[in-house]
Amino acid sequence: MATSSSIPASFAPRKILLIKLRHHGDMLLTTPVIEALRQRYPQAAVDVLLYKETLPMLQAHPHIRQLRFIDRKWKNEGTLAHLRHEAALLKAIRQEGYDLVINLADQWRSAIITALSGAPVRIGFAYNKRRNAFWQRAHTHLVSTSNHSQLHTVEQNLAALQPLNIPFSGFPAAMHYSESDWSHTQTVLAQSKVTRPYIVIQPTSRWIFKCWEDDKVAGLIAALASEQIDIVLTAAPDKKELAMIDHILSLCPGKAISLAGKLSLPQLASLIDHARLFIGVDSAPMHMAAALDTPCIALFGPTKLKQWRPWGDNNQVIWAGDYAPLPSPDSINTRTETRYLSAIPLDDVVKAARNYLDE
Repeated sequence: MATSSSIPASFAPRKILLIKLRHHGDMLLTTPVIEALRQRYPQAAVDVLLYKETLPMLQAHPHIRQLRFIDRKWKNEGTLAHLRHEAALLKAIRQEGYDLVINLADQWRSAIITALSGAPVRIGFAYNKRRNAFWQRAHTHLVSTSNHSQLHTVEQNLAALQPLNIPFSGFPAAMHYSESDWSHTQTVLAQSKVTRPYIVIQPTSRWIFKCWEDDKVAGLIAALASEQIDIVLTAAPDKKELAMIDHILSLCPGKAISLAGKLSLPQLASLIDHARLFIGVDSAPMHMAAALDTPCIALFGPTKLKQWRPWGDNNQVIWAGDYAPLPSPDSINTRTETRYLSAIPLDDVVKAARNYLDE
């Protein structure tokens, strides 16, 4: 039966498995937990279990020994092959002999893996939707989520460390990339004739409701473009996002250079790391900019701002809710074409950008 009691200070795990099965930005926001564990247990090896598509977010992290993954495409191989993959993963985890498993996920699959890991200490969250005997037996310690609505996602993740008597503040997020990532990015910049200091603007998201209007993005580019600085646009290699970039470029011809879809996530991190300024919407690249301590202007709409604002000190949030009423984040149809950021005035974003550039 899971408890909320503290784990003895003498507990010294040799092998730790951290489980988080979410999107790219979510994985980046687990890095403060990795740093907290490294500081508390410097002798321990820390592994992470995540979805395969999010591997690039953590693959260069120097304090992760091994990344284990679940491929969501396994189910496309048929039931038998899918079960074989799952069984092989469970076998590998059991054979590793973890001393501590920290389950930051809320899926049944993560609870099953935690329960069958064989780890003597298994920490998870006491989610309201998981109030049942199996979830309790899967974990030796459950941490309350009663105050999660008041916490940033980083703080929520760090709260899982309470039974280990590790504080849930004071740990930065981190985005790492390799020298070869930056070397490749420099080559792409040179080929694209980016020779001056540059601003990165990421106006796209896989969800349209998180995006600003294309004409305002074009107006921002036109206002900031100068002989002293280049404007670089980025986006995921998604057809809709690439079409949005093309439309923005058509509204301000010759004012910006697109690297949309041309860089991997670690290469994009290297691009952002060397930028004068990052301007973007609520997205994984925005969290990357904050983690890299690149000056960041983040445009937000009906997202849970307290949980998802950029984690760090070198950023400014411009929230559409300061200019017009917004619907509740929980009521949003994520497939809507409505751009709730439309209330944000162009002039305010230009002014914020110039304040950073004039420093």
